[in-house]
Amino acid sequence: MFAIEPRKINFKQAVTLFLINVIFFALALPAVAENNPYRSDVVWVTTPNHHNWLYKTNENASVKVSLYRYGMRVTDTEIEYEIGPDMLPSDTFDKVALDNGEANIAMGTLTAPGFKALRLKARIDGKTYQHHIKLGFSVDELTAYTKMPDDFSVYWQQELKKAETVPYKVEKTFVPEFSNELVDCYLVKIQAYRKGQYVYGYLTIPKQQGKFAVVISPPGAGIKPMTPEKHLFYAESGIIRFDMEIHGIRPDLDRPTYNEISAAFGEGNNSYLTNGLDNRDNYYMKKAYISMPRVVDFLTKLPQWDAKNMIAQGGSQGGALALVLAGLDKRITAVSANHPALSDMAGYKEGRAGGYPHFFTKFSGMDTPEKVKTMAYYDVVNFARFIDVPVFMTWGFNDNTCPPTTCYIVYNAINSEKTSLITPINEHWVSTNTRHKILDWIKAGLK
Repeated sequence: MFAIEPRKINFKQAVTLFLINVIFFALALPAVAENNPYRSDVVWVTTPNHHNWLYKTNENASVKVSLYRYGMRVTDTEIEYEIGPDMLPSDTFDKVALDNGEANIAMGTLTAPGFKALRLKARIDGKTYQHHIKLGFSVDELTAYTKMPDDFSVYWQQELKKAETVPYKVEKTFVPEFSNELVDCYLVKIQAYRKGQYVYGYLTIPKQQGKFAVVISPPGAGIKPMTPEKHLFYAESGIIRFDMEIHGIRPDLDRPTYNEISAAFGEGNNSYLTNGLDNRDNYYMKKAYISMPRVVDFLTKLPQWDAKNMIAQGGSQGGALALVLAGLDKRITAVSANHPALSDMAGYKEGRAGGYPHFFTKFSGMDTPEKVKTMAYYDVVNFARFIDVPVFMTWGFNDNTCPPTTCYIVYNAINSEKTSLITPINEHWVSTNTRHKILDWIKAGLK
């Protein structure tokens, strides 16, 4: 294991970081929907009869359920439950009384590869507590509904060549509040995709002398402020890191301003993820896909780069973009992705879970030939088939944002050397420990 030296910061930096953390947690906690909520009096314990939560098709599964309040087992409550496919409506509804604080629920099986979800509900003193768990069946056999367009590779190579004609233009500004005795931080503005259009990012570089590997990290979904301090441990450990912004909006704007911008982009059918979906040339995410190689252009020009290691890493939308970049740009030497979004998005048409942003269940009017055709050009599973470098992926089974069905589909489509960290209990998050495991994997593979 690597060791991270304690950071020394001055009083002004300490106050700034404290306020950032207070604001972040105050805003984040109410929005997070996790199985065992923060500081809850009630805790669910669900134990599948297979320790890894995985089964073969036609193999019956069951889950033992217990409920604890104040750390003491609840013995006199009835559990309502539903069973159904991953991300789709339930098809079984029933109740069961706790017997000496436990109940055993038969989950049945699946005849085709996939996931079944158990959704639980209990009322205690007039308050409802919920929980869910998903079990997988022959998951290594999951394959994509999404097919690769005949001109997929030709199309993207042509678009990359067009983008190369855009004049190379970079502005770099030192950011003292995210710098310390080990790291220099810069806010970088890069012209990309088309003349007059830009992307931003925070570049963090070790202060020590030497040549270093580079990690490019595209962002998760949404239009929101971003700061690099959560991943300063990369530069503190001797890895250059670029945390990328894809919308062309300065990432250091205050949250109220970002809220106004996000509202202007709209929600639901008006969100950026649906913008231009009728045509592959007009789809909003084209700028994000094409801009990433231009960022790599900038990173390969850094005098501190070791000229050998260029790693893509991200989570959710960022995990999707990291895999896309590895499929597009042969300068990428390794890729790490947490629960990637934008994966087998049209999978719902096969009667099972599709990938975020869930066009067929969260939006209206998305199931048209034109939009489904465009999805295939932007689907991560098609880029994954072109990846020929080592891949590390991690995901959880209980994730209702980027479901395990589509994570397995992407992982199964990768033909290069690959490593997985499966964390069944996780919803749409990774632990701090997992973040460091990702860095361990990156460092172990450096050339």
